[in-house]
Formats: sequence, structure tokens, C-alpha cells
Amino acid sequence: MPPRLYPRLLLALLTGLNALNYIDRSVLFAVQPDIQKELGINDAQAGLLTSAFFFTYVIAAPLIGWIGDRVPRRHIVVAGIFVWSGFTVLTWFAHSYWQLLVRHAIVGIGEASYATIAPTLIADSFPMERRGRMLAVFNIGLPVGTAAGYLIGGYFGRHFGWRAPFMVAGLPGFLLALCLWFVPEPARGQSDRLEVEEKRSSIAGLWSNSAFLSATLGLAMYTFAVGGLQVWMPTFLLRVRGVPLARANAVFGLITLFNGIVATLLGGMLGDRMLRRRPGAYYTVSGVSMFIAVPLMVVSIYASGAIMFPAIFAAVFFLLLGTGPINAALVNSVSARIRSTALAINVFVIHLLGDAFSPSLMGRISDRTSLPAAFGTAFVAAALSGAILVYGARYAPRFRVAH
Repeated sequence: MPPRLYPRLLLALLTGLNALNYIDRSVLFAVQPDIQKELGINDAQAGLLTSAFFFTYVIAAPLIGWIGDRVPRRHIVVAGIFVWSGFTVLTWFAHSYWQLLVRHAIVGIGEASYATIAPTLIADSFPMERRGRMLAVFNIGLPVGTAAGYLIGGYFGRHFGWRAPFMVAGLPGFLLALCLWFVPEPARGQSDRLEVEEKRSSIAGLWSNSAFLSATLGLAMYTFAVGGLQVWMPTFLLRVRGVPLARANAVFGLITLFNGIVATLLGGMLGDRMLRRRPGAYYTVSGVSMFIAVPLMVVSIYASGAIMFPAIFAAVFFLLLGTGPINAALVNSVSARIRSTALAINVFVIHLLGDAFSPSLMGRISDRTSLPAAFGTAFVAAALSGAILVYGARYAPRFRVAH
């Protein structure tokens, strides 16, 4: 294969793996009511399954990032994929709540190995002014994988029981990991043109790097909102709106799938185009899209009848519009020398403050009040995300223009 095709092949493999990553997570959400019924668990316990995944995820991430700045990154990614795929398949043998909880916790370690390292490989494969689009392609895996998880979980769960979808989600990872092993790894920093600053090139400097901090905190609030919504939306549609679970998974899955492709790519292209004139464009696109999403989220939860699904569609569109730009802002905020470690710290923070506890928090609020009331925490988090990102645009790094 000609070397010029390696970046595109690497992006394709990493995007496919990212989709599997999120399929594995969202399959649980699609069959969650069935698991609760069989195992006799309440909403707080169900939310803890996702929280346990993210607690091990964030604990493992800093060590993995530190290693990733010092050894071949491809090896770490492949090892992590084998861990998460293997324990996803082993869900077939889970017959108690505690077995399922342990399974989720170990999968979190495997997925941290992938999520921490993969964006750095993409950043080194493409120039800075194209990273919005490239990371938008990569991040299509989030909504597409989430949607596919709902659809796979809904179909296979209904016909073969709730354990079968995990088998479908886990097996393809082994094949893609083997393919990734044979793709050459890009040299660290080969595409960077950042202006040299100590705070962007050292771990100690991260704490004074306002571009990194604002991207990280904005992503944390975004992750809180999206993480909670995706866990509880099918259950909300079933329990509060009376939509059959299979239809709830199918409709919400298709909404997420369409917007995951269209909105994510559109946001990446918009961010790249605006970056030519405004260094803070990635932050601005993401922040403004969050502000627009908030009232649409409120309408989608509290409106019923014909307006409900169009409101959900519009809210998901604007939630996903900023995915590519804000991830590009994050990788551009630090130099290649510390990028894996910086992204590991980012992973630690965004999940610790975000979806490591938002599903279980919303479950506890739901147990005490109602599920619509629990969604109020997601509305506040989304608004905070928008404010942080719009403010953070002033700190975006400048880079040398290519000639």
C-alpha cells in the first residue's frame, strides 16, 4: 500500500474501533430494563453499572497516557482492544448483578487504553487545520456506535435475550485490532505547527494552559449531559411516554445515527472553515451549539405528542454538532511531546466530573422524584459547557500558517 494512504487507513480503522467502543457501552442502555427485570435491581444499581465502568476508566487513563508518551502507541491500543472485546464477550456468562458489575469495571480499563491514545495517532497523521474534520470522522464513532448499540440491543435482545447483543458487540473488535497491528504508526508531532510555549509542552504547564483547561472542563460538562441522557432516554420513553422499548430503541437509535453522521461532520467542516479566520473557532462552534441544544433538550423531555420526537431530533443534532471541533481544540492545545499524557488527564477529568457519576446520580434522583426531574441535571451541565467553551475561545493557541 502506498504510504500516502496510511493516514486514511489508520483513520478508518480507528473510527471503526471507536464505533465498536460505543456499541459496547450503549448495548447496555438498550437492554437495561430487561436486565433490571431479570436481576431485580433498581435504577440506582442500574446506573452504577455505567459508573463502575467509568471509575476504572478514569483510574487507568493517567498511567496509560504516561506510557503512551514513551512507547509505541499502537501496541497499547491493540492490547486494550483485546481486553475490552474479551470481557464484552464474557458477558454471556454473567448471571448476577455483581458479575455484570465486575465485567463493566474491567471493560473500562480496556477502553481507556484505546480512548486515551487513538486521538494522538490521528493528530500526528493530519495537519492542524484539518483536524476538525478528521476528528469529526473519528468521533462519528460515538453517535453511530451509540445508535448501533440501541439497534443491536433492541433487536438481538428481543429475539435472543439481553446477553446476545454483547456477543455481537464484542467479536468484531478482535479482527480490527489485528488489522491495526500492521499499520505503521505516525511520528510524534510530524504535523504540528504550534507556537512553542512551555505551558503547552510540559505536564506542569497544563495547570496554566487555559486553552487545555477550558476544553477539558467544557468537555466534562458535555460528557455529564450526554452520558446521562443516553443511559436513560430509552427507559424514559418506555416508562414516562409509554413507547414500547423496541420502538424507543429504534427511533432514538436512528435519530442518533443520522445526526451522528450529518451533524458531526458538519461541525468539523464548519470549525475548520472558521479556523482560517478565528483561532478560537473550535471552541466557539462547540459552545454555541450547546447553548442552542439546551432549550431543545427541555422541550424534548417535557413536551409530549407530535412535538416530542422532532424536539429530540433537534436537540441531538446540536449536541453532536460541536463534537469534532472541541476534540480538535483539545489536541491542538498541547504539543505532541505530552499529548498522550494530556489526553489521559483530560479523560480522567471529563469522566470523573461527567458520566462516571451522572447516570447513577440521575438514577438516584429518579428513584426519589421522577425521571424527567433527573434530566434537569443534564440541562444545567449542557449550559455550563456552552459558557465555558465560549469563554475559552480567547485562549486558543495560534499556529504557524503553512506555505
